[in-house]
Amino acid sequence: MSVNPVLELRDVVREYPGSPPVRAIDGVTLQISASELVAIVGPSGSGKSTLLNLIGTLDRPTSGTLLIDAVDTSELTDSALAGLRAARLGFVFQQFHLLGGMSAVDNVATGLLYRGDTKKSRRNRSVAALERVGLGHRLDHTPNKLSGGERQRVAIARALVGDPAIVLADEPTGNLDSRTSEEIVELLHGLHREGSTIVVITHDRELAARLPRQVTVRDGQIEDDERDPSNHDCTDHNGLIGATS
Repeated sequence: MSVNPVLELRDVVREYPGSPPVRAIDGVTLQISASELVAIVGPSGSGKSTLLNLIGTLDRPTSGTLLIDAVDTSELTDSALAGLRAARLGFVFQQFHLLGGMSAVDNVATGLLYRGDTKKSRRNRSVAALERVGLGHRLDHTPNKLSGGERQRVAIARALVGDPAIVLADEPTGNLDSRTSEEIVELLHGLHREGSTIVVITHDRELAARLPRQVTVRDGQIEDDERDPSNHDCTDHNGLIGATS
């Protein structure tokens, strides 16, 4: 691990009121370094979705410390936390969450709306992000003219466009067929090789097993944390980031 991890949780607890209170996350300590590709895996009810919300700063811990890029999130106001989220985190969702009336490039540009970039700068960066995920030839296509795999690539480009410290991918292959899922896994490996830090939250153990590090969550605690140094590259033989789907 690096001296300053890009993500660090220290004895994090998330408890919800009740009789008795429900402890969804129970003393989790975790470090993720820059350029890691990590799966957080666990069955339904294990606490992984709560952990996603905490890491994504969509929720705050009941106790413990959560640092993103060495910033202690507990010391931030809600508005400062929203600013950190916009600047340092990228999100990829199972349902894509693309705007139907917008082109691919405009959908990606929405990831920069709160950063003060000019319209020209947003477009240029969005084009570069789409080219990075293999969709340079689909810039002006609306989501209804894209396949499921292409829509997920647009969502990944939107998450990457602001150069975040961490990309959080929530079940990124959950709505895709097996061939397209394979292409998205290859894309994640390619982005990892380029230096992106990606955390995949999933219940799919087969998907998790394809990634270099698997953090297993059960009953709100980390049950296992395994690394597979041989599982680091899933790009094609030409060194490209996946094929378009």
